[in-house]
Amino acid sequence: MKILVVNCGSSSLKFQLIETETEKVMAKGLCERIGSDKGHFVYNPTNGEKSEKDVALPTHDEAVKVLVEALTDANTGAVGSLEEIDAVGHRYVHGGDKFVKPTLLDEATLKELEELNSLAPLHNPASMMGIKACLKEMPNTKMVAVFDTAFHATLPEEAYLFGIPYEYYKKHKIRRYGFHGMSHEYVALETAKELGRAKEDCKIITCHIGNGASVTAVKNGKSVDTSMGYTPLDGLIMGTRCGSIDPEVVRVMAKAENKSYDEVFNILNKESGVYGLSENISSDIRDLSDEYLKGNEKAVRALNAYTYRIAKYVGAYAVAMDGVDAITFTAGVGEHSYLIRKLVSERLHVIGADVDDELNKNADGVALISKPDSRVKVYVIPTDEEMSIARQTASAI
Repeated sequence: MKILVVNCGSSSLKFQLIETETEKVMAKGLCERIGSDKGHFVYNPTNGEKSEKDVALPTHDEAVKVLVEALTDANTGAVGSLEEIDAVGHRYVHGGDKFVKPTLLDEATLKELEELNSLAPLHNPASMMGIKACLKEMPNTKMVAVFDTAFHATLPEEAYLFGIPYEYYKKHKIRRYGFHGMSHEYVALETAKELGRAKEDCKIITCHIGNGASVTAVKNGKSVDTSMGYTPLDGLIMGTRCGSIDPEVVRVMAKAENKSYDEVFNILNKESGVYGLSENISSDIRDLSDEYLKGNEKAVRALNAYTYRIAKYVGAYAVAMDGVDAITFTAGVGEHSYLIRKLVSERLHVIGADVDDELNKNADGVALISKPDSRVKVYVIPTDEEMSIARQTASAI
């Protein structure tokens, strides 16, 4: 089965064409600067040469048209015609509590999805633009939405409820939803494979650490707790997001600085995290790591708080699952930052996780970085959200 995976942002569109039986990536690419006459298109077929070109991309419609032309090009295309593509799988960030599995799209479901825009105003509308653009170019191809929140639909009530009057959950569905679900699900499955056990027989903590970051407790293949909440602002300290804070802080900041709630939330989303803690050195962990190793006290402060919060959630989830078999680092920082893994792991001896410093330093790709006698295995496993979307899309059709 050939699945085209589409991941849309407001000004970008990433895609991969995947043969699901072999899980071979046939082609991939990226449309950048959508909304501009100075767009950029990158196309990389597995059995051909990578190409790039500047092209006008005033809307997502033009972006999809460009990728379709590339995929079906007589000389460099990955397929002979669009009829060879069995379905398009779309990443959809927020499915609320209604969409808890990959969903085949029709007019009714599209209308229901548009009603969820307020839950993720930066992400859901962009995904909808991608879906509608694909429907124009590929009207006879099945469309499937795969939801970032769906993996966390298995959270027990005790984990997803907030300590606010229950009527707000009943009336407005205010609860913990969690995000990065595709990544957590993919990495948990790959971790189970590394352990040589069925996913139904594992307790795994997955640490998706990028500019946005979350930790998830995966017990017997199901998400049972996760650090992000109603929105991606909750949980860990991130690149520019504050993570969990006392709600009263919002009122105090607004009053003290004579700012509106919207202005305060902009600060919490875009000016906080390690960026704010380091007094604006950078939101990029690579920059802060360089400064940390030089002894810059601002970077030291930011990264100590950052890694402490990660370790604290890992410890809490070991308790939530009554033990843990493996801890896995993934995503941009989790996969590539030796220092961050080291600073987090130094706090995890108490739960039986002992990381070997040399293995951690030399980790590349899938890697076991814990000591041979470590009771809890610690891994680095690259995430592959596109493969997760392809797998789920194939299951849906």
